[in-house]
Amino acid sequence: MNLHELVNELIFDAKGGAFASSSIGLFLPELMICLTICLLLLIRLFDDQRRISMFWVSLIGTGLALVLAGPHRLLVDIVNTETYIHSSIHSIHRVEIFTGLLVVDRFTVLLRSLLLISVMLFLVMTRLSGIPDEEDSADIYSLVLGATLGMCLMVSANHLLIIFLAIEMASVPSYVLAGMLKGRRTGSEAALKYAIYGAGTAGVMLYGISLVCGLVGSAHIPTMAALLAEQLPLYGNSELMVLSLGGLMLGVGLAFKLAAVPFHFWCPDVFHGACAEVNSFLSVTSKAAALALLVRVAIGFGTVPPEGYRAGEDWVTSPVAVVEQQETEVAGLFAVEDHPAEAGAEEISPHQPPQLTDQEIRQEQIAALAPVRTFIGRLIALIAIITCTFGNLAAYGQTNIKRLLAYSTIAHAGYMMMAIAPVMALVGVDSAAAEQAVAALIIYIVVYIFMNIGAFAIVAFVRNTIGSEEIKDYRGLIQSSPGIAVCFTLILFSLVGLPPLSGFIGKFAIFASLAEGFTTTGQGYLMVLLLAGGINTAVSLYYYLRVVKVMIIDEAPEPLPAPLPLGSSGEGRFVFLLTIPTALLIVAWEPVSTCATSAALFLVQHVPL
Repeated sequence: MNLHELVNELIFDAKGGAFASSSIGLFLPELMICLTICLLLLIRLFDDQRRISMFWVSLIGTGLALVLAGPHRLLVDIVNTETYIHSSIHSIHRVEIFTGLLVVDRFTVLLRSLLLISVMLFLVMTRLSGIPDEEDSADIYSLVLGATLGMCLMVSANHLLIIFLAIEMASVPSYVLAGMLKGRRTGSEAALKYAIYGAGTAGVMLYGISLVCGLVGSAHIPTMAALLAEQLPLYGNSELMVLSLGGLMLGVGLAFKLAAVPFHFWCPDVFHGACAEVNSFLSVTSKAAALALLVRVAIGFGTVPPEGYRAGEDWVTSPVAVVEQQETEVAGLFAVEDHPAEAGAEEISPHQPPQLTDQEIRQEQIAALAPVRTFIGRLIALIAIITCTFGNLAAYGQTNIKRLLAYSTIAHAGYMMMAIAPVMALVGVDSAAAEQAVAALIIYIVVYIFMNIGAFAIVAFVRNTIGSEEIKDYRGLIQSSPGIAVCFTLILFSLVGLPPLSGFIGKFAIFASLAEGFTTTGQGYLMVLLLAGGINTAVSLYYYLRVVKVMIIDEAPEPLPAPLPLGSSGEGRFVFLLTIPTALLIVAWEPVSTCATSAALFLVQHVPL
């Protein structure tokens, strides 16, 4: 390919014939975030008297990015899929954009939308809590949106260099956010620890990426999977050792973002030193992006992705018309076989081996990647068990509510990582069941957003009221602010996973996928994982109940803490709105399940025409 052809291909990929399906058209949510960041910085330069609210600029920019992300297209696609009527305009296809660096599919659309929704909730919470103030709001919101941009890239990463770039784009602003409270030593210490751990894990991850890319010969994940399927049977012990070591080093960066053991050390100290508002961002948005990236990496290396579209291609021809065209071609093929002389076809030798179809080649490649899936599945299962067990046990002795929720976040990361194990076990055996396991993870992420943002919002609002973040100072909250105490109790019970609260839906979905994986494949480690998850759920009940006991049963101090009314204050109404899905989502869980199933559809299967 000469330079002229290469330039033409890049132009076609970037803007193509159909803008909606071009790389730029599919990258509009991220471009809107970039535009909002630039606008925030420009306003700070020229608006000395702060006549323009940075909060409203950030909220409107994030809202526009959410609209451009196209969650409504996913809803339309659900209807089309259920009625078998596919719209060429609205249907979401798998498209690799910017020459394969990123991929946009249903999974990208839903997870990117969830990230932006959580950021909007975070922005509203900061407005109500008063942190940051007007002076620092431009800097803080720019950092938040910069980290969000990196997280959106994590969701759609399709190349190892983009994975490294996205993780660093999400991490570096987070280091600054951890120490955004000026003059607070604990915040500065938290930011320093966070940056040191992040720099170390980034170096290890980059070295692992270089090992894997050098061994396989590519950094494009689908290409790497296809090359691994061919090369893996030919590898000796030394090549397998390098591949395993590189994979482990790559996993270090993912484990750092997930706060998974043994790369969790930063999490309790950072959560303790940073403000509760930043903690909600790190525990929800960052975790959701890291889990989405873990799904991309696990499925990317464990299977060969289904066929998709090239950026810039025009999707005018509907799949129904394609089916009719294929039927016509097949009929013509049979006509050629019946009358070869009339068609001028050459006679096929009976000794000529039959040509494999693309689907059969893909199935052979997926079968050849079975050792990779086994390695990934068992490794993640082991880390998940250790992570949730450590998080729950370490939370027992905590006296600070933020440290307790930090260890709770670690434990929930372990629960959510459990969903990857059945995905790896079921790929190649039952693709539909593997996608259902991914859907279970998405359901957990949805309910986790409301639970954890609600928990940290209550911590922030109560801190402003009583001036403390120690658990013992929550005494008498049921008397001074009964609505807040009840909402916090419901959220804590939901974090345990007790029915009928939404936390039960998330855990039940993942545990059901583990049971399905064990029943289908007979892999014993899936049952061990299921038992570990059930035991840890029972163990976690104690430390959540301890907080409820302090709020409701312990003797109230004199005088009572300042009241925080549920219905007559902005803070109370915000908490109430977050508690509604936490408490009542089980009544309407089917739409969430349908959206999650649709988002996971065709991650490992062929898209049916």
